[in-house]
Amino acid sequence: MSSLKVENLTVSIENKVVLRDVSFELQRGEILSIMGPNGSGKTSLALTIMGHPRYRVISGRILIDEEDITNLPPDERSLRGLFLAFQNPVEVRGIRLSTLIFSALNKRRGEKNLLKSDPQIIPLLMKNLRDVGLSNEHLQREVNLGFSGGEKKRSELLQALMLKPKFLILDEPDSGLDVDGIKITAEKIKELASQGTGIIIITHYARLLKYLSPREIIVIRDGKIVTRGGSELSYLIEEKGYEALNGDLNA
Repeated sequence: MSSLKVENLTVSIENKVVLRDVSFELQRGEILSIMGPNGSGKTSLALTIMGHPRYRVISGRILIDEEDITNLPPDERSLRGLFLAFQNPVEVRGIRLSTLIFSALNKRRGEKNLLKSDPQIIPLLMKNLRDVGLSNEHLQREVNLGFSGGEKKRSELLQALMLKPKFLILDEPDSGLDVDGIKITAEKIKELASQGTGIIIITHYARLLKYLSPREIIVIRDGKIVTRGGSELSYLIEEKGYEALNGDLNA
């Protein structure tokens, strides 16, 4: 079965170890959540999986469908079906959002001009655009330029819906969103999972997870996995905070 595996991953950045012996596995169609306080290593894990060059893998490996991708550059990981929605999406001047989406689709599908070869691509884009709460005007703007925090998150979700990656990492997808935005995001996450995308949700809070049913919740602290469990973990964290959870772990 198609899977994303992280095996005994230890990682450093600028000679500082930020992840220590992290392991988990995600199958396609599953939802997994990684939680933890600020500075715990959640974003470092996401960027390492995606291949950010500043993060050095000291030991361990990352595999997609049993292929070791630990030393592959980000673009090759993307072509193998990996997509990262950033915690703080960057602005890209000079490139329209529509151009980015079509260029990525052409590259992923090995097409020269998907607009000519797939007549359903425009209707699908328009539907997904409406579903995530954006307008055609956003497509004509430079990527994320002048977008609000919530619009940036919706833009990343739109890209994921169009690309339909094998594995999607969402780094704090609920930040900057109001209640309606969180509900829309949850609906689209479930839609992608039902279509076979394996999804990692990185978050501080249970407010998004209550609309979903993660197979597992992994809690990271100081770069290490400190506990795993089901939805009860997110509710415990929501009620008592990470300090209380740490107390329970040390009891």
